[in-house]
Amino acid sequence: MLRVGGKTACMACRSLVSTHMGVKFPVPLQKLHPLSRAIHHRFSGNANPQRPPHRMAARYFTSMSRLPMRPPKPPRGSGGRGYQQQRNFWMVRLATRLLKLRYILLGTAVGGGYTAKKTYEEWKEMLPDFSEYNWVIPDFIWELSEQIDLDKLAKALPEMEEIAKLLPDLDKIRENFSFLKSLLTSGVSLGSEVKGAGLHLLLETSGDPPLKATDSSAAAPQDPSDKQYKKSSDKEKFDQLQEELLRTQLKYQRMLERLEKENKELRKVVLQKDDKGIHRRKVKKSLIDLYSEVLDILSDYDANYNTQDHLPRVVVVGDQSAGKTSVLEMIAQARIFPRGSGEMMTRSPVKVTLSEGPHHVAMFKDSGREFDLTKEEDLAALRREIELRMRKSVKEGQTVSSETISLSVKGPGIQRMVLVDLPGVISTVTAGMASDTKETIFSISKAYMQNPNAIILCIQDGSVDAERSIVTDLVSQMDPHGKRTIFVLTKVDLAEKNLASPSRIQQIVEGKLFPMKALGYFAVVTGKGSPGESIDSIKDYEEDFFQNSRLLRDGMLKAHQVTTKNLSLAVSDCFWKMVRESVEQQADVFKASRFNLETEWKNNYPRLRELDRNELFEKAKNEILDEVISLSQVTPQHWEAILQKKLWERVSTHVIENIYLPAAQTMDSGTFNTTVDIKLKQWTDKQLPHKALEVAWETLQEEFARFMAEYKGKDQDDIFDKLKEAVKDESIKRHKWNERAMDGLRVIQHNALEDRSITDKPQWDAAIQFMEETLQSRLKDTDSVIRDMVGPDWKQRWLNWKNRSPDQHIRNETKNELERLLKLHEDHTAYLANDEVTTVRKNLEGRSVEVDPVLIKDTWHQLYRRHFLQKALSHCNLCKRGFYYYQRHFVDSELECNDVVLFWRIQRMLVITANTLRQQLTNTEVRRLEKNVKEVLDDFGEDMEKKTHLITGRRVQLAEDLKKVREIQEKLEAFIEALHKEK
Repeated sequence: MLRVGGKTACMACRSLVSTHMGVKFPVPLQKLHPLSRAIHHRFSGNANPQRPPHRMAARYFTSMSRLPMRPPKPPRGSGGRGYQQQRNFWMVRLATRLLKLRYILLGTAVGGGYTAKKTYEEWKEMLPDFSEYNWVIPDFIWELSEQIDLDKLAKALPEMEEIAKLLPDLDKIRENFSFLKSLLTSGVSLGSEVKGAGLHLLLETSGDPPLKATDSSAAAPQDPSDKQYKKSSDKEKFDQLQEELLRTQLKYQRMLERLEKENKELRKVVLQKDDKGIHRRKVKKSLIDLYSEVLDILSDYDANYNTQDHLPRVVVVGDQSAGKTSVLEMIAQARIFPRGSGEMMTRSPVKVTLSEGPHHVAMFKDSGREFDLTKEEDLAALRREIELRMRKSVKEGQTVSSETISLSVKGPGIQRMVLVDLPGVISTVTAGMASDTKETIFSISKAYMQNPNAIILCIQDGSVDAERSIVTDLVSQMDPHGKRTIFVLTKVDLAEKNLASPSRIQQIVEGKLFPMKALGYFAVVTGKGSPGESIDSIKDYEEDFFQNSRLLRDGMLKAHQVTTKNLSLAVSDCFWKMVRESVEQQADVFKASRFNLETEWKNNYPRLRELDRNELFEKAKNEILDEVISLSQVTPQHWEAILQKKLWERVSTHVIENIYLPAAQTMDSGTFNTTVDIKLKQWTDKQLPHKALEVAWETLQEEFARFMAEYKGKDQDDIFDKLKEAVKDESIKRHKWNERAMDGLRVIQHNALEDRSITDKPQWDAAIQFMEETLQSRLKDTDSVIRDMVGPDWKQRWLNWKNRSPDQHIRNETKNELERLLKLHEDHTAYLANDEVTTVRKNLEGRSVEVDPVLIKDTWHQLYRRHFLQKALSHCNLCKRGFYYYQRHFVDSELECNDVVLFWRIQRMLVITANTLRQQLTNTEVRRLEKNVKEVLDDFGEDMEKKTHLITGRRVQLAEDLKKVREIQEKLEAFIEALHKEK
């Protein structure tokens, strides 16, 4: 079928035959068709030398024999049919050429498309990531397209020429790229600076992948001097190129900041518009406020379930004067904190809630005043208020306090988050500080950082030696793996100036110098240290510093690691990520706590309402006010009876001992009346009005206490006992009797005592009865005193087996001797003469009783008092029929009843005084006491510590916990719902 050497064999076949069968053809290999050459090479043994060539050829020709054979050409004399076949063959050849052209065009299109795609990807990689600036056009902006001036917005956008100026000069970069490729191929080392971020940045900006050098001249040997010269020139050229790239990047950054500023103004205008389309935006704006309210409630929640510290917040810790407050002010965009030169200024934790709003204002949680942060006077007032609250929270003898001050700051473009600024960590307690200040600061910092969801913002002063840092060890203890720590190096400008080796800063921000680990590392500059610097000037200074700093130019710091703006964005993102990951879990924890508390209440107090401390206080307040009002319902007779009785108990001793007995013992009617008048006048002027007001005040207190005790017995809750007692004591302490009433009372008492005219027999009988009761009471008291002096009598000694003491035996002998003297002289005076004392003493010595003269006089006083009272009672019985003689002014020594008249005067004074005091009580003092009680209750109601101390018990605490847990759960659910809507 194949004639070797014939004309029907093609060049490829002849080449194969020539190679593998030993047949020679005059066709050289170079003149073969490319396909023929491929077939030749395939079967020449190069493809698979292990397989025999003749077997490969045989297999190949066998496979070719199976293909359909082309029909042979017709003979020349076959006519039109042959012409038609020849024309068809020419058309087939033309179609083949056209098909080849199609393949060329198709290949060109595919290649061009791939090249265009590759070029697009290179340009796309050159452009920065604009994902962080999606907020420039919010979601709701299209709903407000009719209200917003789009022309103004379009004019605010940059022109294409400005954007084109920001793009790097790619031709110039590619022009120098061949230089870099030859530099890399030749093995010239440019040191760590070329291998660092500069070269990487250059390659990323150019968009060209690293290629192999194909220029043979790059690898040619060079003269050493030429090589050194070229090395230095290459280094200078590379530095120039890197500086040019850095300037381009900074120019681009400035343009972004300008756009951001214009966008901030636009957002401010949008937020100020009160339209229906703004309501969805209000959810976003109030989201952080909802979360802050939950944290405020948790800060006051003292539960036993230990869940209040597990919600995320940003905890700002650092050494003293490390720049914590300055960083926080840069994030808040206002100088809101008090400052001092080296002294401790942050004395208590300050919780700052940052949120977005149309106006830059600040407000305390418990105050309605707004501080305009754009006005210097409001800023100064805010700083003073924060300092005042800090000093007020610090207890006496302490330096710092754990009481949290809650502050909210709103403004355009402020990142939403909650930060807690803690007192700076100190290493030494200085003069003027409490001895436990260092330990207290450590305990406060640990209490906030031990929250597993708290983000720790660790502030380190870059201007001091890293070895002097205390806070890094503390942070590494609380977060050893650095999963929630962000490290911030402040005062980088001073660090760059003072450090001999700037690479030390690079070690710090790379986490290689400190033992602690962190999520991210940042370097910031918070001003030049001047207290009068504004936030804008600090921002400009920070931007200028990093533009000219070799730290960023030499690649020691990356662009996203510098400026407080980048720090604020990173902290906010980390905060909200932590919130979204943990808030629902915390809501479930509080839901379980609520179930446990409700179960405990149902089991222990099934029939009582869940009243918290404030509700219980209001209930007790109403009860106390009802009890005070009941004082006005006391009858006048009851008031006068109590006042008269208590007043006589208070003044009876003075009347008997200082007025009646001295006057009656004179044994003369004229002297009696004169002595009585003088003593009554002195008593009325000095003591009696004061005693009467004291009695009235004590009576009012006792009646008030009696009514409160009666209410207590009427199924009242004993949980209020402590509160009622405190209210009563404080009200009485504050109550002051009207002093002007004393002068009127003195006149009334003086007039009552001057009256001696008894008008009727019932008054006379009442005076005699009053006198008898008084004298009998005094006689009874005197007999008791004498029994105590002489000891038990013979009946008590026999029946009760009691004996007299030696002193009682002496007094008994003295009493017996003095009684014999009284029997001999019944009209004896009240005092013993010296010779009578001597006589009694000698008589006792005759019976072997040694006695002191003082003991004799003391015993005589009690014996004579009893003797006199017995005689006075006898005379009182005689005066019962003496009213007739008194009324007719008969002078009869036996029926001269001046003592009855004295007691009538005293009795009448008591009645009139009681009536006067009753009128003052019911008309004035009860109302004033009610007013004092209301003031005390109002003061107690505003003092939470007082209420906590006075209203106690497990029932109260359980109700308080239930209220707090429910409130927290409701707030968390509302926050979670708003959070889902924002997503």
